Amino acid sequence: MEAQDIFVDQSRTGKRWGARPYREKDALAITQQCETPELISRLIASRGIDCLTADVFLNPTLKKSMPDPAHLKDMDRAVECVANLVIDRKTIGVFGDYDVDGATASALLVNYFDALGISTHAHIPDRIVEGYGPNIEALQKLKGQGCAVVLTVDCGTTSFDVLDQAYAEGIEVIILDHHGSESKLPRTKALVNPNRWDEESSLTYVSAVGLAYLFIVALNRSLRLRGFFQEKEAPDLLQFLDLVALGTVCDVVPLIGLNRAYVRQGLKIIHQRHNLGLKTLCDVVGIHQKISAYHLGFVIGPRINAGGRVGSSSLGLRLLTTKDPIEALEIAQNLDALNKERQQIELKALDEAYQIAEVMSDDMIIVDGFWHQGIIGIVAGRLKERYHKPTLVITFDESDVGKGSGRSIEGVDLGSLMHAAKNQGLLINGGGHAMAAGFTIHRDQLNAFKAFMNERLKNTSYNRTPILWFDGFLTLNALNEDFMTSLDHVAPFGQSNPSPLFVLSDLFVKKVDLLANGHLSCVLGDLSGKTIKAFAFKAMDSDLGTTLLKHEGKRFHFIGSPKINAWGGKETIQFTIQDISDAAKESNARLQKTGS
Repeated sequence: MEAQDIFVDQSRTGKRWGARPYREKDALAITQQCETPELISRLIASRGIDCLTADVFLNPTLKKSMPDPAHLKDMDRAVECVANLVIDRKTIGVFGDYDVDGATASALLVNYFDALGISTHAHIPDRIVEGYGPNIEALQKLKGQGCAVVLTVDCGTTSFDVLDQAYAEGIEVIILDHHGSESKLPRTKALVNPNRWDEESSLTYVSAVGLAYLFIVALNRSLRLRGFFQEKEAPDLLQFLDLVALGTVCDVVPLIGLNRAYVRQGLKIIHQRHNLGLKTLCDVVGIHQKISAYHLGFVIGPRINAGGRVGSSSLGLRLLTTKDPIEALEIAQNLDALNKERQQIELKALDEAYQIAEVMSDDMIIVDGFWHQGIIGIVAGRLKERYHKPTLVITFDESDVGKGSGRSIEGVDLGSLMHAAKNQGLLINGGGHAMAAGFTIHRDQLNAFKAFMNERLKNTSYNRTPILWFDGFLTLNALNEDFMTSLDHVAPFGQSNPSPLFVLSDLFVKKVDLLANGHLSCVLGDLSGKTIKAFAFKAMDSDLGTTLLKHEGKRFHFIGSPKINAWGGKETIQFTIQDISDAAKESNARLQKTGS
């Protein structure tokens, strides 16, 4: 590996800055083959891409990336069952999770069946009342509404008791899920899951909505072969990629392979504004510029999630399936208001959680209180980011039963720790994956649980000092339209293809203004007089904010991401600051600026 030098040993927020490793020969080959600028080629190479895979990475399409859906276990069985029901004009049931992935996967199926002229009934469970996964009451209700089969999306793989009861009552269930399985599989008509223990597919990284799209591709093909579309026009499946892109980004699955194609192509569909609900929500929140993965993950997604967190869990699904402009506007405005309510609830809980965490010295942050269950995952994520420690946040009810949510850091597999704690009898229930987990615990077990988790963490090897990996050095002159165009070819950014970070070195803070919610607006400048507008979001949560406000005319190094800001019909390049370091502390000999 090359370019692994640490540029900053300790920033103002206690982080190290390191050049992201890449293979020099791969970067050179990519430059020669794809004619990309050297800095962009190094960025691509740092993502593990070489000259053989660079073209697919830069130009992802479904044709290049999508395997035959039939390679997944039980896919043919699921397709045959549903195809028979479609041909017989039977009603289909859909049961989805209450997050964005579940809502988009459910909406995808409902909209597809609607395009076929098939009636559906869908159910999204209440996060607090019903909890995660299928429940027998909801399945019974769907059967009572005439559903010949129920498709569960984004849940069901480990719901053994509920599905055993459903089987006994003659309720046919097909599971489309992507969560990990146990060696035991549930009793269902079909279980399509790239992460079931006996699956050999490489699509372990797809979201539930990505899997649901594979299902409708296979189902559409089956219906075509059986003559279903001889008298009816087949739906254009590409029109549903907007939902696939939204769910894929918001579920924070790796943006590699098929997922990258889903999001790149899905963003094109979103720009066409076909989905009435998505179009209306964008209008309500004022998104009029080119929509990126950032907008999906940080603007649109949180509002769709807000229904499941602090409002009605069905709002997201209803928004994404409605054909009524009046209903779409009403739901979009409601979700926007609920998101603001969620933010206020979150701020209060965060303030209380920060006070608890500040006096903790353990390697794992475990805080508990009486907070809204719908926001504890967000609070855990914010604590994890602030302290760079795996974090668990628990909220207890009147019966001393706590619901917990966890977020982890690289090197600490939170899901495995949850399974270990459950096997020790410390949890009522629990599970998850490496970076996130959920669990249920009785207060009597809390102290033993804390001791168990921290003891396990002592024996875990991981980096306790956070490192910000940057992709190169830039000067203000190099931040131009041509560079931003080249950078856009590397998008979409997200999990496994993080938004590139660059270092702007030896700059002055020309101006700084404190905005709402602890954000800062700045103007940065170099010795030549060149300036750039910059923003530091949530800056007052750390020493980043105080350093900027009290800059005293000093020179600083900045690390962050350049963005295009569209306002009033004009596009300008701005910089989002993630961290700051004193320039005088670092040796100028270590600076190797690119693009100056």
